[in-house]
Amino acid sequence: MNHFQIKACALIVQMDGQASAINLRELRDRAERCSPGSIYHHFCETQLRPTFDDPEFTNDFATWAYRSLRDDVLAERLGILDPDSFESVEGLRTAVVDVIEDRLSEADYIRGAELGHAFYFMTSSMLVFDTGMVLENPEDVMWALRRMTRPSIYYHFVETRSKIGSKNDDIMPWLCEGGPTGEKLAEAFAGIDAQHYTLRALRQELLHRSHYILGEDVQEP
Repeated sequence: MNHFQIKACALIVQMDGQASAINLRELRDRAERCSPGSIYHHFCETQLRPTFDDPEFTNDFATWAYRSLRDDVLAERLGILDPDSFESVEGLRTAVVDVIEDRLSEADYIRGAELGHAFYFMTSSMLVFDTGMVLENPEDVMWALRRMTRPSIYYHFVETRSKIGSKNDDIMPWLCEGGPTGEKLAEAFAGIDAQHYTLRALRQELLHRSHYILGEDVQEP
């Protein structure tokens, strides 16, 4: 089988061009018009940001509803939206808008955020680059997992595994070409819901599942 090149990534984050939102009605209106990249960023790329630290919720819409609007009901409804359950970003956008619309129809008044706590619609560009790390066969996976940076973990086990993310450099097909061991590793990794882990926790889960297949000791990176 061919070798597999481990890559890493970095985000260049910028404003999306939408005005900020200070209440639920504005959030709905801006979410309807913002770029698909902004929806994707606020749902799928939070793990890569330095501020991602075991938050109550894993997408920015839910976090803002919880922290700035103090609307626990809305936060819970937005928080259970799983990007991998949608075939496209537009499907995810529709679900976000529908949740907000439902909450608006229930509200006695329109909640607003305090000064300085508006929701800012951001988008990003992803830079992908080689790390120089190469896997020759599936048995190299544990060795690599101990050495990969968090952006590499994100790129190969979140970004390329998401239904609405990039499909370049997906490690699963390569593993499946590596015989029974590679197929077992791919099956074990496929069962992880990566969106609901911090990158540190995701690495440990990948190591533990690799240990089950390969029998090597799990070591803290």
